Amino acid sequence: MAKKLTQLGRRAALPKSPDAAKLEAVTNPHGDSDYVVRFTAPEFTCLCPVTGQPDFAHFVIDYCPAKSLVESKSLKLFLSSFRNHTAFHEDTTLLIAKRIVAAIKPKYLRVAGYWYPRGGIPIDVFWQIGKLPAGVWLPDIEVEPYRGRG
Repeated sequence: MAKKLTQLGRRAALPKSPDAAKLEAVTNPHGDSDYVVRFTAPEFTCLCPVTGQPDFAHFVIDYCPAKSLVESKSLKLFLSSFRNHTAFHEDTTLLIAKRIVAAIKPKYLRVAGYWYPRGGIPIDVFWQIGKLPAGVWLPDIEVEPYRGRG
């Protein structure tokens, strides 16, 4: 079922960059069924490309798998590899989404990046590809917009 997994079940070092990270896939054991998989990363960090200061985001990743699933440990390591990576919010969000598409070629993918304020303005970035299969339930994202202290 697994396709040469190199990280699951063993000690794996944090990749030095997103380019160095390996996003792995496993065979979808229910390829005959349409369903949604959700990953939530509420403590995502990367670095501002201008100031080098940390940026924080809450990501919600929903996808309908085709033949493959994202192996979750490799996704965790991939997302963590951004910790010392500099990029703008929009670039980071789409880089994550496009790497998932390249790794598993899902029927549908939606990535929502809720970024905490930079310069007093929160920036939320949304991207999707594919068509949600008929009859599939896609839950609401349910991340509150940034409201400051409160």
